[in-house]
Amino acid sequence: MINAINWFEIPVKNIARAKTFYEHIFNIEMHELDIGDGLKMVLFPAESGTVGGALIENEDWYRPSDTEGPLLYLNANPDVQEVLDRVEESGGLIKIPKRLITEDNGYMAVITDSEGNRVALHSNQ
Repeated sequence: MINAINWFEIPVKNIARAKTFYEHIFNIEMHELDIGDGLKMVLFPAESGTVGGALIENEDWYRPSDTEGPLLYLNANPDVQEVLDRVEESGGLIKIPKRLITEDNGYMAVITDSEGNRVALHSNQ
């Protein structure tokens, strides 16, 4: 096994709002993917052969939560604080501010995104 995670999906209520939130806090460009069946998806950028993921909107199958479900750690390198500095102005909340995990494992934080999801951030600095 190369990666513990192969793919992730973050449920959203409003795909356009969520896309704007994540593009702003990570300073990235995300791309929409139309897969039909009432599923709206926006992809995080990922290089070929690496772990990727998406925001996904579908009322029947996906419901945001800030207290339940998996906790995803998104890459906030080089410094998680740079991402945290953009969270609240983008409509999110900081639940756990930047803190050291260990010297070997770097730093983490937990936010609530614009859709109400609990999401963790990780960086080496």
